Amino acid sequence: MSFEKFATYREIKSQTEAWGQALDVTNVISLPNPADYEQVVFAGCGSTYYLSLAAAALYQELTGRLARAVPGGELLLNSQTMLTNQKTLLVAISRSGTTTETLKAVEKFKSEKRGEVIVISNYDEVLSRLADVHIVITKGQEESMAQTRSFASMYVAVTALCVRMAGRGDLRDEMNKLPEIGNWLIGNCESFAKEIGENLNFDRFYFLGSGIRYGLACEVNLKMKEMTLTHSEPFHFLEFRHGPMSMVNENAVVVGMLSDMNRVHEAKVLSEMKMLGGTVTGFGEKDADVQFESGIPESARGVLYLPVLQLMAFYRSVAKGLNPDKPNNLTAVVKLDL
Repeated sequence: MSFEKFATYREIKSQTEAWGQALDVTNVISLPNPADYEQVVFAGCGSTYYLSLAAAALYQELTGRLARAVPGGELLLNSQTMLTNQKTLLVAISRSGTTTETLKAVEKFKSEKRGEVIVISNYDEVLSRLADVHIVITKGQEESMAQTRSFASMYVAVTALCVRMAGRGDLRDEMNKLPEIGNWLIGNCESFAKEIGENLNFDRFYFLGSGIRYGLACEVNLKMKEMTLTHSEPFHFLEFRHGPMSMVNENAVVVGMLSDMNRVHEAKVLSEMKMLGGTVTGFGEKDADVQFESGIPESARGVLYLPVLQLMAFYRSVAKGLNPDKPNNLTAVVKLDL
């Protein structure tokens, strides 16, 4: 079978070009002064909410300033539980630039004069035109419904944004290596993704990630769920031990997004899951099943966790006779009357 006929496959394989554009665009724009704001709120829907989770954790880690992630719909309907009276910088993230809930939430935020708005998107649409600062990565645009290239490009952009707002020029320079390393990783590890993805003896997947990686674990879980219609869940590493591990057996795959700082504890969890009969696979900078070998500091290389796991979901989708370009029930974009 020629996998090139699937837009999803082409988009996963070509995504590093969009990473490069994300860096180029984010590195030259003028940004608000983070010292002017008491908190930063990242907002999105679906994949971009998970991106917001990763972004908020990264922003707070790098800057030491308060940040949180909220779903666009909750920011719109329940802003009293999502926002405080503190001066807030809102970072709104949307692949299309037209996501109803996020768009309406930004309009409400601006009407209440709560602070400036940064928009990250793949299309120069109405949302970016509402922004005080907009970052549009056109090379992340996609034909397929499931976000792969788009998500990764926007994650690179938000990482570069956090790095700049933290004043970490050293990390910004290191990020320029990402496209080349990403190409090597995709080429070197595609067969690994294919082997696990096509094994239909597996009937459940668990993605473990903590700290700045938890939002990424949520996202790759979503790719597995929507593209393959497989039972899939994300967890923080140590939380997985408190009940969810009861689901681990010989039909389970447990994927660990290993960190540098907490690797000893995370590796112990994976070892325990292997003893329970699960198929365990680790992703990390070194000493893992999928090794990045990037030399890039941990806070700046998060996008490297994504491509191989996206390919794993793609291959499983095809093996199950599904269409990865058009996941079940997602073939039409539903516009809400809000």
